[in-house]
Amino acid sequence: MDGARRDGAKSGEKREREPEPEAKGGEQRSFLPALESQGTTILHKTVCYAPHPLPARQFDQNTTEPISFYLSSLEELLAWKPTSDDDFNVATMPLANREPPLHSKRPRTLVCHDMKNGYLEDRFIQGSASRDPYVFYHWQYIDIFVYFSHHPVTIPPVTWTNAAHRNGVSVLGTFITEWTSGGKLCESFLAGEAAAYHAVAVQLGRIARFYRFDGWLVNIENALSEAAVRNLPLFLRDLREQLRRDVPGGLVLWYDSVLQSGKLQWQNELNEKNRVFFDACDGLFTNYNWKEEHLERTGAQAGERRTDIYVGIDVFARGEVVGGGFETDKALRLICKHGFSAAIFAPGWVYEHLGKENFLQNENRFWGLLAELLPTHRISTLPLSTCFCLGMGTGRFSAGQEEEVRPWYNLSAQEIQPLFMDQQATGGAGSWLHTRCSLQDAWNGGSCLLIEGIIPPDAGHVAVRLFSFKMPAPPKLFLSLLYKLEEKLPEVAVALELTTWNSGSCHVGVATRHQPPPLPTPPPHLSGLLTGCGRQSMAGWIRRYYELELRDCALHDLSLILSRHQPGLEERRFSCRLGEIQVLDADNLRSSLPRVPSLEASQVLWHKGPGTNQLSLSLTLRWSYPSSQARCFRIHCQGTARPRGQVLPLPEQLLGVAHNTLYRVVGLALPEPPPKESCHVEFFVEPVPNEGAAVERSRWGRLVLVYSDPASTSTY
Repeated sequence: MDGARRDGAKSGEKREREPEPEAKGGEQRSFLPALESQGTTILHKTVCYAPHPLPARQFDQNTTEPISFYLSSLEELLAWKPTSDDDFNVATMPLANREPPLHSKRPRTLVCHDMKNGYLEDRFIQGSASRDPYVFYHWQYIDIFVYFSHHPVTIPPVTWTNAAHRNGVSVLGTFITEWTSGGKLCESFLAGEAAAYHAVAVQLGRIARFYRFDGWLVNIENALSEAAVRNLPLFLRDLREQLRRDVPGGLVLWYDSVLQSGKLQWQNELNEKNRVFFDACDGLFTNYNWKEEHLERTGAQAGERRTDIYVGIDVFARGEVVGGGFETDKALRLICKHGFSAAIFAPGWVYEHLGKENFLQNENRFWGLLAELLPTHRISTLPLSTCFCLGMGTGRFSAGQEEEVRPWYNLSAQEIQPLFMDQQATGGAGSWLHTRCSLQDAWNGGSCLLIEGIIPPDAGHVAVRLFSFKMPAPPKLFLSLLYKLEEKLPEVAVALELTTWNSGSCHVGVATRHQPPPLPTPPPHLSGLLTGCGRQSMAGWIRRYYELELRDCALHDLSLILSRHQPGLEERRFSCRLGEIQVLDADNLRSSLPRVPSLEASQVLWHKGPGTNQLSLSLTLRWSYPSSQARCFRIHCQGTARPRGQVLPLPEQLLGVAHNTLYRVVGLALPEPPPKESCHVEFFVEPVPNEGAAVERSRWGRLVLVYSDPASTSTY
């Protein structure tokens, strides 16, 4: 940032580092409070209403909120170059490992998201106030997520990529051409020299690498000339090679559309007319109007690449299709019978067709019908830390207290969900169990896991399987459980059970169940990190910590056990909320966390209003922090006003939550500074570590913005 004089000179800006300069004799002392953290930045600005529009591609022109976007033409694609304005759109969540891995030779499940041409509320990177948004959270059943729209270059919104990657699911964008305009686009880069289609392949690879998603679905739904269709397989091979260099493990899938002759004619199968495209890429996504004889012919063609065939299922059941809607399992059974992968198209039918009112219930019903046919993926890395947030809510909770009472939606905030909803209990005849996500009374975020059920007479307990693992056990684990019984039930105990498989040569396949006792206090060296041990919060939440030493075994299942202290003659109903579950490798726990270094501010915009003697401020905050050590950042602000010479503090407020090391403050209402006076506003960045502990305030990032009227002559 450019320096400036303190009298409001032309650039109107000065940035300083602490310590704050001492006041000289006779000079007015700064009203800024003592700077307690070494990372504080002080920025001086004069208020200026000159318009400085931000790029329309990356920022909403009404609010300046950062947004996800697509490219509308070949010219835009070839001209694309990343700038700092694109940083909001870069995924921060790396693709998690899980079992079985994507590239194992087994049938896979792809979900293709197609909802009203995309880029709806999900385009707002920092979230929106949508009251009834669409969310997808059954990631444990799928391997690949395709974000689909009818824009030529569909770049997946970063919120979807973050949510999918957290669950180990690869994300593909869509490169699509359609109709007459699509034909012209194809001819312009496919009908000529190799350099033309190579340039397109290079740009698509660079885009996937920069925004950190995992490949492309290529969908050419228009007829091609002889020259263009001849080069099409070469383009696909080029794109696949480019992607492998740019995105290790990336995928290029081909949609069943145009033929080797250049004619547009959907085949609903793999055959000699479209095989040349299948051979040039990583898989074929078939059209939806197939019968079992199509599957039989496809199997004969596919040979050893049978699992690279993604047989399309249109959940809307358009045309002559098998299944669809709540009968989608009929199509899936046939696909599984023949050993193919499945491509489930537009599962948002549950939301669009059945309505928003009972969406979560219908979503669980839809995936519950498919669950027995789909493999459940297992977690293969630690830490596991989740508060069961869906990425939406009717309010926002922090440590069991509702700090905001308004709807919100941000898929980047979605956390790992349990294995499945509406499951049956284990624990004997008469057991009953219902699990679902609840948007009320959460611990953090916007939701918790609500478990309701019955412990029958003479049964000791019921068990709820929450997560499955496939990984070697570390020598020592810390487990954390945060729960709340809806009623005071002294006869019901809540605990965790971890199942391991022995890995010694003499005990292969032997399961061991561990129910460690809760720790009375956390270990001394982790007392600052593991807080609230055994205590009940004012809202009724109880935190338990467990320590478990393991040797020569593999983690298998984590279950919640609800038990009666003594058998009774009557059934025992219960209702239990889970606010957080953690499984942590003790060797990787940190006794202290890094501080957020100094903040930077840019793209500062001022407007008059919204009220009398008020200003509206928008700016971008940036900072640095190890990405593996924070699940998110909470952005706070506070300030002072100076009416009629008085110094009045403004209360601290939570501005929002960032899932990247930058945040756009939008339309913050501030008091207008009096003539020849200054006001100030302070911004704080609070890291929220993966372990969930509170970070002391001295380690937060802090920026102090001193702003004044252009005629101000006061010095600070």
